[in-house]
Amino acid sequence: MGENIGAAARAMWNFGLDRMRVVNPRDGWPNERAEAMAASATHVLETADLFDTTREATADLSVVYATTARPRDLTKRVLTPEAAAAEMRTLIAAGDKVGVLFGRERTGLENEDIERATAIITVPVNPAFASLNLAQCALLMGYEWLKAADQTPPEQLDPGRSGFANRGDVDHLLDFMEKELEDSGFFWPADKKASMIVTLRNLYHRLPLTAADLRMVWGATKSLAAKRRSTRR
Repeated sequence: MGENIGAAARAMWNFGLDRMRVVNPRDGWPNERAEAMAASATHVLETADLFDTTREATADLSVVYATTARPRDLTKRVLTPEAAAAEMRTLIAAGDKVGVLFGRERTGLENEDIERATAIITVPVNPAFASLNLAQCALLMGYEWLKAADQTPPEQLDPGRSGFANRGDVDHLLDFMEKELEDSGFFWPADKKASMIVTLRNLYHRLPLTAADLRMVWGATKSLAAKRRSTRR
């Protein structure tokens, strides 16, 4: 989204309707350079609405957010992209028309633009490097918009067809390992044996072992045990 509006003087993304509004484009519109950078998202440019002023571009919107990191003399709420995205989804669900205003690549938004906004969106970054380019700002807003309604679990692990090993089978393996290690003299000194066993069992129980993993460890452990016995004869 950000690359697509790089040639615009100012741009508005109409969230909910998934449509871009371009205000007074610097290099004319349509713009070949913007199309070249749009890759497979040229439909965004092809459906863009053109306006001469920010006032005209925001006239039918009930809520407008302005993206800026510069201190302003205007008193407005300042939201993070995450908070703004969540608020926008609530507003749109209630029937409001919402837009996010992005500024020029080089100078950002002017006060004349920002005074029309309901609230300001500022990314919480290092204050010494607070300014983001247009593409970064648009990317962050698009990501937070998607994330606000995304149901992807924060962590996933697919055990495959074998499924995860159950605790009882893991304990059976550990009982065998403990006996073999005892016979081989591994638990030394004797007063450390109990803590060594706890550490060994903790190691295996905290692993998300699959049934296939367990069979592999079983096979390797039995092979080593058999080799040890054969060398003692």
